[in-house]
Amino acid sequence: MQGSLFENDSSASTQKESPAKFRDLSDLYEQSKNCTRCRLAATRTNFVFGEGNPEAQIVVIGEAPGAEEDTQGRPFVGRSGKLLDKILEAIGFSRDDVFICNIIKCRPPENRNPLSDEIECCMPWLKTQLQLIKPKILLLLGRVAANTVLDNKQSMGNLRGKIIRWSGYDVIVTYHPAALLRNPNWKRHCWEDVKMLRSHYDTLQS
Repeated sequence: MQGSLFENDSSASTQKESPAKFRDLSDLYEQSKNCTRCRLAATRTNFVFGEGNPEAQIVVIGEAPGAEEDTQGRPFVGRSGKLLDKILEAIGFSRDDVFICNIIKCRPPENRNPLSDEIECCMPWLKTQLQLIKPKILLLLGRVAANTVLDNKQSMGNLRGKIIRWSGYDVIVTYHPAALLRNPNWKRHCWEDVKMLRSHYDTLQS
């Protein structure tokens, strides 16, 4: 996919998802929940729009819904979601304080990585969510989410551990909770990342 999330604003798809077209996130959800732009519409159970505070200062972005998310229509409700809840709670946030979503709103079969054309079809929905919410900080979970949103191919080692100023947002990258479940030794790095997020958030509030 060429360009970053906020480029190509003259495209028809981007014009269609201009935030001016929608009253709020609820309106955007009603307009997006029956999306059939890509092949994933044929295999999904639910369109997983995202949830949380519509005026959140922090938006948490993962890769794509899994089986539990597809069943319930909510992001991060499986094992990795429970871990995400604990991570947020450890730095003083609940799910109601942030907004949680994914770059892809429908589950890829067998939880495979989203394909480039699927990402291209779904990205305008994420772009419009961010423009309606107007967060100050993005927390990107995992390499796929980070590489997609930041439009690069850098490794987690190069991306995490710092604040990246990008397209008007302060971006922090850390490991996806599913990766932490597979590799518990990465939890220490994740803890460092989210403590940095909390400190930066507090600085922005002062």
